[in-house]
Amino acid sequence: MLRGVSTALAAVSATGALMACRSPHEPAPLTVRVDAGSVRGIAKGEARQFLGIPYAQAPTGALRWTMPREPRPWSGVKDAGKPGKDCAQGSPGPKNPSSEDCLYVNVTAPREHHGSLPVMVWLHGGGFTQGSGKDYDAVRLATEGKAVVVTVNYRLGMFGYLGLPGLAGSGDFGFADQIAALGWARRNASAFGGDPRNVTVFGQSAGAMSTCALLTSPAARGLFDKAVISSGSCGLRWPAGGLFPGAPADRPYVPVAQGQDDGLAAAKELDCAGAGALACLRGKTTAELLPHSPSFADHLAYGTRLLPRDPAVALRAGAFARVPVLIGGTRDEARSFVAGAIQYDPELITARTYPRLLEEAFGRHAGRVAARYPLSRFPSAGLAWATVLTDASWACSTLAGARDLAARTTVYSYEFADEDAPNVNGLHVPDVPQGAAHATDLPYLFDLGGRDLLVNRERKGLARTMVGYWSAFARTGDPNHRGAPRWRPGTAPLSLAPGAIRTVDAAAEHDCGFWATTAR
Repeated sequence: MLRGVSTALAAVSATGALMACRSPHEPAPLTVRVDAGSVRGIAKGEARQFLGIPYAQAPTGALRWTMPREPRPWSGVKDAGKPGKDCAQGSPGPKNPSSEDCLYVNVTAPREHHGSLPVMVWLHGGGFTQGSGKDYDAVRLATEGKAVVVTVNYRLGMFGYLGLPGLAGSGDFGFADQIAALGWARRNASAFGGDPRNVTVFGQSAGAMSTCALLTSPAARGLFDKAVISSGSCGLRWPAGGLFPGAPADRPYVPVAQGQDDGLAAAKELDCAGAGALACLRGKTTAELLPHSPSFADHLAYGTRLLPRDPAVALRAGAFARVPVLIGGTRDEARSFVAGAIQYDPELITARTYPRLLEEAFGRHAGRVAARYPLSRFPSAGLAWATVLTDASWACSTLAGARDLAARTTVYSYEFADEDAPNVNGLHVPDVPQGAAHATDLPYLFDLGGRDLLVNRERKGLARTMVGYWSAFARTGDPNHRGAPRWRPGTAPLSLAPGAIRTVDAAAEHDCGFWATTAR
């Protein structure tokens, strides 16, 4: 693992020290020195970007399925004008140039020096099997929010979450990468004008589930000062069929023993059973292993050195870092999953299959759920099923997590509710309009793939307000800023929609009292 926080705070680079002495609004340099060597970035609008900086050695060869190690120092000035490759994912080929050599960060900071800036470390979503830091262009967030934004690649799928008996770090390699990246940000923040004593970790979906787990990890203590959890709480759990019809019940975290059993099963499928399983698997090519990666979605292991307790249990017990937390999700989370299933096969979710979906998901409680969410209440079976899953799996678990956190630290809750948000998931199912579906909030903070998806003044206005909230929270632990509606701390969410930012009773909206009495 990388050096601890005491070393991190002491290891302020010479370039960083000079940065701290610059006068306000003086242009900041495009060449800076980080702990492993000098990097030369690029100017992009009012921002500087330093892309593809290694924060750990490539986890390849004998380092495959080991804890991340500090990057080897380099001489000269490394070009930081383009991102490193995505972590291995998807189907290998020229259209998917991912690699196991992928442990890189991208840093975006304002071009003008503004004093010591808050640092925001972003953990992307993608079900622990997809995504990369480069997909989230942070120029708007860095320049409007006056922050240093670090987007992170971390190992995915089988490469990040494989477990085997006797394998140190089983099930936690991707999680260890995130901890290493936070350590890197602490050590190197000042080189980019950031304050190493003011780091916020924030993430969405799998990145949020990781962020919640980081709150409960002893190994991450002292590496961040605030946290933002978006669409992925510690208590998140999906009933059978909740992610896709026919899929088993699931949650983001597994006991390490289960992860090791799943690893042994994968090894057997790859003809690597027996005492030499690890060596055999290390001898396989990336392309040979990739088809097995989806089996390790939502597979972050607990009962380990990095994550001793189930994060949901730890949160309820108060065993988490006492840092301010901003937590929330989107009003219509499950619509993207349901529309995706219908787009794949329109016969999966219909008025005819709805009773069976409820039976598989809720067993003896299916009748109660059907009475509470009758088809007659909805324009389509798809919307009925999406509403059930949004309430039962996503919204109420997020509110419960906010209550657990608020019992011991400062919490700000929100619900993104723009019903005309960009359709970032590319789903076109008339019976299930996307509304504020999972991930539709992301274009309000980032330009996804470098594109501004906000096409009208109202949406751009909401984006400015949200950037202001997120960056103010990173700066002070309080999201309130001049000109924005008041956001009060607590568990009552602030609803975020163009021209309609207000506190709402989300527990009533999502029928959380009913779900609290409906076991699954």
